[in-house]
Amino acid sequence: MDKEALDRCRKAIAEAKTIVFLGGAGVSTGSGIPDFRSPQGLYNVRSEYGVEYETILSHSFFETYPDVFYDFYWKHMVAEKAKPNRAHLALANFEQKHHNLTIVTQNIDGLHQDAGSVHVLEAHGSVRRYHCQKCGKPYALDQIPHHGVPHCSCGGQIKPDVVLYEEPLDAATLEEAVQRVRFANVLIIGGTSMRVYPIAALPQYFNLGTQIIINAEPTPYDRYCDYVFHEDIGATLEALLED
Repeated sequence: MDKEALDRCRKAIAEAKTIVFLGGAGVSTGSGIPDFRSPQGLYNVRSEYGVEYETILSHSFFETYPDVFYDFYWKHMVAEKAKPNRAHLALANFEQKHHNLTIVTQNIDGLHQDAGSVHVLEAHGSVRRYHCQKCGKPYALDQIPHHGVPHCSCGGQIKPDVVLYEEPLDAATLEEAVQRVRFANVLIIGGTSMRVYPIAALPQYFNLGTQIIINAEPTPYDRYCDYVFHEDIGATLEALLED
């Protein structure tokens, strides 16, 4: 790890009034949750269903084949035994001490909150929340069976509160993320390929300050950042955010 670059980043973070961390699937790989687009990611593993995993995670597939969707979902999307890793804990510890950090996450696993982070914007929703498509009744993960297609007491089919392909992001969450990025002094991007829109477009709202990216693989956005770390995200965040 480049010590000079690390020291400069730490100085910028120490002087910042507001910081945004924009994170993706790579943040949770240390917790045993596979990412999607890396060479070892879920989308590069042969599907057992005869259709691509990206297709299964679409709104139209969910509506047409809910049984197949949920078979995949319970096997691959809900990691009940996963625990926060070094990356989650470094961010949570920093927020608890300094209170000036907002996390914008593409992850749906809830591990940032488990680690203790409070200011978390879940751009793609969460596997912890559900609702009935018929009556709108909300459900938590522990209120529904973790197999098959869950149904509400009214008989309606239950849908996870996650953003599927073909669905828009929650407008209020996206707008708050834009405003947080717009007024941040430091933007740290971590564990994301920067290929999933509209979240990958958020950095264009970053006006003045220091941009840092941490990702195991190079990304299309590396050239726009002030500092680039192709390092382990947990170790790098610990080094950047320690007092």
